[in-house]
Amino acid sequence: MPVKHEKAALIVGAGDATGGAIAKRFAREGYATVMIRRHADALEELASAIRAAGGTAYPMGVDARDEDQMVALFAHIEEAIGPLEAVIFNIGANVHFSITETTARVFRKVWEMACFAGFLTGREAARHMLPRGRGTVIFTGATASVRGAPGFSAFASAKYGLRALAQSMARELGPKGIHVAHSIIDGAIDTAWIAENFPERYKLKEEDGILDPAAIADAYWALHSQPRSAWTHELDLRPWMEKF
Repeated sequence: MPVKHEKAALIVGAGDATGGAIAKRFAREGYATVMIRRHADALEELASAIRAAGGTAYPMGVDARDEDQMVALFAHIEEAIGPLEAVIFNIGANVHFSITETTARVFRKVWEMACFAGFLTGREAARHMLPRGRGTVIFTGATASVRGAPGFSAFASAKYGLRALAQSMARELGPKGIHVAHSIIDGAIDTAWIAENFPERYKLKEEDGILDPAAIADAYWALHSQPRSAWTHELDLRPWMEKF
């Protein structure tokens, strides 16, 4: 089956906020945008919005923690959709438990989602991008990527690991033409979850006090568009009023 498009972008963890905004941004630039979650039906609204705006969207149900599924996903995109020029890993897995209440199952699941799945994504991206000598891989991090907080032992451990993965990949792949970047999203994002669970914090949206997913997506596009003479590896994004 011949490829259908000149260039493709993959968003792993294309949720309703940040991941969806990133998918829309790359689709707007003419990329065949592949979006994955564990259940493809959760992506239909996003895919419809991209198509209605004139973009190309491929929603797929894939478990990013499963090696066989991820290997097959990348092979399918390359063979049937188009060459991957950008791969964005955007799985969150933010949970809050005291250390004494953090079960082995919770810790392992968070690590699998936020770190191990990132490894599978990065490895497969590298395998397909290296022969072409170009491409961008962006990993979404968080405040927990650089600072552990009470109740976030599982999340911080996974995000620290993801940051280390990104650093190792950047040092290995940068000299071979692959741009690897890690973003630190430091602050609340404009999502339904924040609105429902932290209404007082959500009110700060009126003052640009929480992160706009579309603005995050613009930053990711800027990372992808950078000339290789001036690549950014780590980018932190936070509202102007956020303490850090």
